[in-house]
Amino acid sequence: MPELPEVETIRRGLSKFIVKDKIKKTTILCAKSFQGKPEIAKVKDIRRFGKALIIDLDNGKSLMIHLRMTGQLIYDGKERYAAGHPSENFVAELPNKQTRVIFELENGTLYFNDQRKFGFIKVLDTTEVENDPFIKKLAKEPWQMKEEEFYEKLQKHTTSIKATILDQTIIAGLGNIYADEALFKAKIHPKTKANKLTKKQAEDLLEAAKYVMEKSIESGGSTLKDYKKADGTKGDYLDKFAQVFNRTNQECPRCGAKIVKIRVAGRGTHICPNCQKERE
Repeated sequence: MPELPEVETIRRGLSKFIVKDKIKKTTILCAKSFQGKPEIAKVKDIRRFGKALIIDLDNGKSLMIHLRMTGQLIYDGKERYAAGHPSENFVAELPNKQTRVIFELENGTLYFNDQRKFGFIKVLDTTEVENDPFIKKLAKEPWQMKEEEFYEKLQKHTTSIKATILDQTIIAGLGNIYADEALFKAKIHPKTKANKLTKKQAEDLLEAAKYVMEKSIESGGSTLKDYKKADGTKGDYLDKFAQVFNRTNQECPRCGAKIVKIRVAGRGTHICPNCQKERE
């Protein structure tokens, strides 16, 4: 599943191609992938709430898109622009057997492909987007949250800090990669109970979360083998900026100790055992 920086990268990339273009026809090839009535309208803007893309139309409707595990958005016009789970679809002739929805625009075609059919497109009234259950349950993103608010939220939870910040109802947008990176930058062991963090640690963690996600957006996302930027090229965050994630047995850039991989909250977790000491 793409993390927030990857979805933001997709939003920025696709905006260059479809904003101000008009959807002339929508063909639904898989009923499970499309909820609502197809719309004929011009694209006004593309927004993002957490990991969901919102395409606002000029008729008062919006399309909420979630790629889930294997979703793809592929624009074919004067140029081809591909986003999401990488596969031969990025360069293949479309539609094909994985194509679920086709949007015919005045200047090109946008394909929604999804191998596993976990992703979806949902038509909403634009005024009701923020009231949709999927959107409404999302907490604020790191940039929207104040330090005191974040600290108070943590005080209510006895789960590990990693499990807590992965919970999208507590803070939105942090996935496994960015949780590891933020905790490393803040020098906090991921097994630490959330309510045991000091106010200073909570402040440091929030600032670290903002920092690692901003760096990832700047570099086009954290792409490993699963996600690519909207033009089909890979993001380079992990190569340029990641300090611990996927660096098992490499030297910590801060102290030189070996990075280790442990399991926290059911997830593979990368830490520096020297910089992030586990405390009682």
